[in-house]
Amino acid sequence: MLIGLAATLFRAPPVTLYTFISRLSPNSHGFLTITPPRLFITAASLRRDENKEVDDYAELKEKVENLGICCNSVTPEEYTRLMCPKCKGGRSMGKCLSFHMSSKRNSALWRCFNIECGWAGQIPHNSTASDGVHQLGRMNFPRILTEESLKLEPLGDMLTAYFSKRMISKDTLKRNHVMQMAGDQIIIAFTYRRDGILIGCKYRTLEKRFWQEKGADKVLYGLDDVREADEIIIVEGEIDKLSVEEAGFPNCVSVPNGAPQGIASKELLPLEEDTRFSYLWNCNECLEKVSRIVLATDGDLPGQALAEELARRLGKERCWQVCWPKKDELSSYKDANEVLVNLGREALKEAIEFLRDIFPTVLDPLLETYASVSNITQDENAKQFLSTPRFPFSKVSYSPLDHLGLGFLK
Repeated sequence: MLIGLAATLFRAPPVTLYTFISRLSPNSHGFLTITPPRLFITAASLRRDENKEVDDYAELKEKVENLGICCNSVTPEEYTRLMCPKCKGGRSMGKCLSFHMSSKRNSALWRCFNIECGWAGQIPHNSTASDGVHQLGRMNFPRILTEESLKLEPLGDMLTAYFSKRMISKDTLKRNHVMQMAGDQIIIAFTYRRDGILIGCKYRTLEKRFWQEKGADKVLYGLDDVREADEIIIVEGEIDKLSVEEAGFPNCVSVPNGAPQGIASKELLPLEEDTRFSYLWNCNECLEKVSRIVLATDGDLPGQALAEELARRLGKERCWQVCWPKKDELSSYKDANEVLVNLGREALKEAIEFLRDIFPTVLDPLLETYASVSNITQDENAKQFLSTPRFPFSKVSYSPLDHLGLGFLK
């Protein structure tokens, strides 16, 4: 009835309007989402599906328990720490086996994070193997890294001055263990750490040439800063992470490998194939506890593609996006460090605390589509929304439907 009423108001076909309203999901926070139409499913079909899921789970549980893994406490689609049946926790005697079960409870994968063990494997759905277990064996761990083995040394005067021009203080550099390579060349070394232990390093020249230490495990830069955080900020580069910290937000991490040129595909790859974003799965134990994620990626097209890819994997319902302040009438500042250098700490803090204009990314193509059938561009509520520079970061109950006079559809 509501769809029909809204169709009359907009003078648009109900099916078309259904897609329009689906795109305005209040939980999307500016990311494009399309809710498929509901289908009528018979009770008999539902019972068959439920019975099949029970049978699949019973079969999977039997295979897992035959390997010595107890999965009674496992929640589907979550990573659970269990006791490894191979090493029994090693010297620490702790739960070092990370175990993941699919949402339909018909497949599983696991990996032991004890560096002396490394046992890993998976049980795919409808496996053709005799015991149903694939890729069972020892996982090769990254080599042990030290500052000495990487030939790192504290930052010299030249690089300290370089960071000072970018408004990054000595205290922030020291707290984040930013170093440089020893030798004649001037090369910045961003050290990646987990639980205080050096596990990787990314290098950068002043000419913006980047490379990473080979064989290192991919994780978020600054991971230890968000282990206990309920809200986190994700940026696109290490210098942006340091910049956000200068603005008063230590609960910030950076992706390790920059932004993609575009959205890779419509469907997400399985975890074991999603290698570009393996850093998310390697940090999942920390990320899954976070209730709100602020995506402060670059304002260019690759940066927006990165924000979309991250939101798809982390859950769009808990992601919010920062839009950087205007530089002039035609352009905006590109990233956190540009805002810090040109506008200062308070401006950067304000940009992060107040998410601005995230909804027009959805509204713009919609306005074009409905220009011929709707008077939406003349609607006073819509005008007010488009002219509003920002709304509070903490305003979780905000819905774009209110600004379009469609609040009754929520």
